[in-house]
Amino acid sequence: MIRTTGLAATLVLLTIAVTPTLAQTPVTDPPPTTNSPEPAAADDASQPAPAAPVEEDDPDLDVNPAQPDFTLAALPTTLRMPQGKLAMRITHRFARPLGQGSFGNLASDLFGLDAGGLIGLELRYGIRRGSQVGIHRTSDRTIQFFGQQEIKAQSDSFPLGIALMLTADGTNNFRDSYSPGIGVVLSHEIGRVGALYVEPIWVNNTNALPGELTDDNDTVIIGVGARVRVRPTVYLVAEAAPRVSGYDPGATHVSFGVEKRAGGHAFQLNFSNGFGTTMAQIARGGTTRDDWYIGFNISRKFW
Repeated sequence: MIRTTGLAATLVLLTIAVTPTLAQTPVTDPPPTTNSPEPAAADDASQPAPAAPVEEDDPDLDVNPAQPDFTLAALPTTLRMPQGKLAMRITHRFARPLGQGSFGNLASDLFGLDAGGLIGLELRYGIRRGSQVGIHRTSDRTIQFFGQQEIKAQSDSFPLGIALMLTADGTNNFRDSYSPGIGVVLSHEIGRVGALYVEPIWVNNTNALPGELTDDNDTVIIGVGARVRVRPTVYLVAEAAPRVSGYDPGATHVSFGVEKRAGGHAFQLNFSNGFGTTMAQIARGGTTRDDWYIGFNISRKFW
């Protein structure tokens, strides 16, 4: 009894001694968890999200109803090439004259489509707004490099579009008979109906004979042309390139045709008195005034 009572008294004394110490221990809040939102997060949520950058609209990507393509039949237009975009063109001029032989004989030859012809492949690229370069190769192994720079666009206060054109032909895959050229392309768009063109162009080394045997070794032409829209996507096209000075063999280059636009494609059926599709070939003229050849152009814009 005495020992038990003494042990109980000892426990009571220890309890009394420890209790004030525990009561004096400060109580701290538990540390914040990692999932607890920080005050800064609420401030960020109240701020509007940054706006996405807006790409500048390039009007050159839109269809121009008055000038849907970069050429008429062979002569250039002032249509601008969008920056960083590509376009290609295929030209074909069949070799059989439409007036050769009887109608039955011509029909059996599918109006010349069974005959061979001069084929051209062209690729052009927009290096910057208003500037374009390209290459055109024909199946007689002539290569033409060309470039075009817009000088002035048609506007309400200015009635003409003006572009500077540079060309360089070379036969035998650009290894022989180089024919550089320079010209100005003037255009006037008639609303959405069509466009008219005048193109003074100088081409050097148009005579295939050696320079010491010729009196004229260059040609100045004044190209004229028109494209008229007769249906929403159908056009009539005509062009001529009379030589006003220099070497002028054969007949003046003349072409006319009908064209259909379908999305990024343009399909043109044309008739010409020659086969020329490069500037030096056009300057050398057509074959005769009486022979006409069927042909076509197909162009494709990659945008």
